[in-house]
Amino acid sequence: MNRRLFVWGALLMVASMSAAWPASANVLTKTDTLSGVKLQYKVVLPNNYDASKPYPTVIAFPGGEQSMDTVDGTLEGNWKDQAEIRGYIVIIPAAPHDRLFFEGGEQVFPEFFTKILSDYNVLDKKFHIAGVSNGGISAFHIAAMYPQYFWSVTGLPGFLPQATPQRVKALSSLCINMYAGELDPDWAQEEAAQAEGFRKAGMKVEIAVEKGQGHVMRTLTGAGAARLFDQFEEARKGGCSKQ
Repeated sequence: MNRRLFVWGALLMVASMSAAWPASANVLTKTDTLSGVKLQYKVVLPNNYDASKPYPTVIAFPGGEQSMDTVDGTLEGNWKDQAEIRGYIVIIPAAPHDRLFFEGGEQVFPEFFTKILSDYNVLDKKFHIAGVSNGGISAFHIAAMYPQYFWSVTGLPGFLPQATPQRVKALSSLCINMYAGELDPDWAQEEAAQAEGFRKAGMKVEIAVEKGQGHVMRTLTGAGAARLFDQFEEARKGGCSKQ
């Protein structure tokens, strides 16, 4: 499966729709140089943001080519409204030099974590990490590299690439959340098999197959994204101890 291009057309459609939506003062566009690489990213700030207060924070990855277009698409579809309403910071980076975050783009970590922790008052100094499609793979990949920074990892869809015993063990203290569309059987089967392996290792996994949905799941956009944030809250409150 060519994951790089698998949903590129669909994600471009979402991104083009987002261009018609009004800009928000709560969304910042930023550029930093990390590990010698220029990284562009967007930051969603909650309503009535107060820099002196700590906020729960999500690092989210876009799908497709992980460009700024797909950053905009997932920002508007999955993250912005609930972040503003529920008091979250959400940070969404674009792949540096067109290198996906599981194909070389991950070199900006962990320096990017240090930068975010310096710039924002992140609650408990830990993040939730999540992503769509290639972004979901990126989220699991980076969570397995640096699990000490996270409460939870979520793929919508997404799963752990190169699931060696060492990488699986690295996720053992995190809440693991997986979503797949009913009409996207390859990804649904991959996630189901991996979730079963995680459970056998005593890990807490939530997996949902979204009825009538394909690779791009509309059930997790807009008000439907509240389900993602409910799981973030459960993770932060310690709801993901080993079974």
